[in-house]
Amino acid sequence: MITLVIGLLACKTSEIATDSENVFIHESESHEQESLAGIFENSETFSKTITGFMLFDPEADSTLYAVNESKYMNPASNTKLFTYFAAINVLEDRLPALKYVIRDDSLIFWGTGDPSFLHPDFGTDAVYEFLANFEGELFFSDSNYDDENLGPGWSWADYNSYYSAEKSPLPIYGNVARVTIEHIEEYRIAKEDGEYLISPAIFNEYLLEAERSEEGRFVLERDRVGNNFTYQFTSDTSRYTTDKPFHYTPEFVVNLLSDTLKKTVSYLPEAELPEVHRTMYSMETEELLKEMMLPSDNQSAEQIMLMIAAELGMDLNSRAAINHVVETYLYDLPDSPNWRDGSGLSRYNLFTPRSMVALLDKIDDLVDDEQLFDSLPQGGKQGTIRRLYAHKEGGEPYVFAKTGTLSNNHCLSGYVVTESGKKLLFSFMNNNYVIPTRQVQAQMDEVLWFIYKNY
Repeated sequence: MITLVIGLLACKTSEIATDSENVFIHESESHEQESLAGIFENSETFSKTITGFMLFDPEADSTLYAVNESKYMNPASNTKLFTYFAAINVLEDRLPALKYVIRDDSLIFWGTGDPSFLHPDFGTDAVYEFLANFEGELFFSDSNYDDENLGPGWSWADYNSYYSAEKSPLPIYGNVARVTIEHIEEYRIAKEDGEYLISPAIFNEYLLEAERSEEGRFVLERDRVGNNFTYQFTSDTSRYTTDKPFHYTPEFVVNLLSDTLKKTVSYLPEAELPEVHRTMYSMETEELLKEMMLPSDNQSAEQIMLMIAAELGMDLNSRAAINHVVETYLYDLPDSPNWRDGSGLSRYNLFTPRSMVALLDKIDDLVDDEQLFDSLPQGGKQGTIRRLYAHKEGGEPYVFAKTGTLSNNHCLSGYVVTESGKKLLFSFMNNNYVIPTRQVQAQMDEVLWFIYKNY
C-alpha cells in the first residue's frame, strides 16, 4: 500500500492507493477551499503538469472557470468523444456489416469496417451465418479499402499490444489471436496431443517455440512483419490470457475466412464495388459505441471511422471520414481540431479544452441524458473510472466522463451532475508530466468533488 500526502490550500488530503486496483480514498481534515481558482493556483500537483481546464454551465451558456482553455493539448482517448459524435451523426441504428452483390452462383463481398464479426468479447455471428449458408462460391474484395493498417502517429513499438490491433476492411476475431492458459501442465498436454490453445485455430500453423527462459507463465509474441508467433514460459502463474494483433493482408484474411467457414473463399483484388449493391447489417450501433467508450476500445473506434466512410459512400479511409465530419458538423468549434485518428493513439491529435467542451455541448443536444450517461464511464461504477471519482458520501455517480491516457498524459472530459442538480460540462487535459498518473488523478478528484459540492 502506498500513501501520498498532498497539500491543497489549507486542506490536508491523504491519498491511499492499492497497487492492484488504484482505489483512492480521500479524507479532508481542515478548512474548506475558498475557490476553484485557488485549488489550481496552489496545487503542487498542477505545478508539475501542463494543465488545461474548462467548466461550463450549458443552461446559463456561461463559462464558470477556465485555465489554459485555448491551449492545444494531446487528448489521448478523449478523441473517442469525437468518434462518438461522428457516429451518432452518420451511422444508422444498426451497423453496416457487408456490401455485396450476387452474380449467378457467386457472392462477391466487400467489408465496411464492422468489427463485430466473431469478435471474442462482443461479436456477432451474423456475417458468419450469411456467408456460411450461401450455397455458391464466395469472393472477397478489398478494393474499397484505402487506408494504412496502423494510424498516423501511432507508436511502432505497440504493434504487439492488444490495444494496437490493426485496422482492416473486414475485421474478424477482433483482429487478434487469443490464448488462454488455465494451467501450464494443460498446455503441455495439449501440445503433446498435437493441439494448441490458441484461437482462431489456424494460428497453430504460425506458432514457433522460443528458447524457454524458465518454467511458468506463457508469453506470446508476434514478429513485427508477418504473422509468425513465438511462445515461451517465464514467471509462474496458474491462468493467463493474452491477445496479440495479427497483421492484415487480404491473402491472409481469405485463408482465415476459408478456415473459419470451412469452405473456400477467393480473393478478387480488382472487383470494384458497384453503385448498385446490397448491404447487410449486424449489431446495434449504440452497443458498439458503449464497447468503445466504457473500456476505451481502440479498435472499435478505428473501425467506426471506416464504417462512417462506408456510410458516406467513400472508400474506407479514416482521414476522409474525419475531414467530412469536421467540415460538416464541427466547422464552428472555437479552435479547429487537429484530429488524426479514431482512437486517440496518435500523438498527432491536438485539441483545446474549450473545443472539447463545445463538442460535449453538441453531444448533449443530440443524446438524452439516460442514453448518454449509460454510454459513458461513471465514477465509482463503470468503465475506465469505475475505481475513480466515486461519490465520497456513498451516493450515486456524479461524474460521467471519458478518460484519455498515454504515457505522461492524462485527460478526462465529460459531465458533472452537482449536489444542487446542475449538469455541468468540463474538460481536464494534463500533458507532459513525469509524476505518477495516480497523483494527477487524485488532484482531479479533489477538483471534481469541490465542483459537486459548491456549484
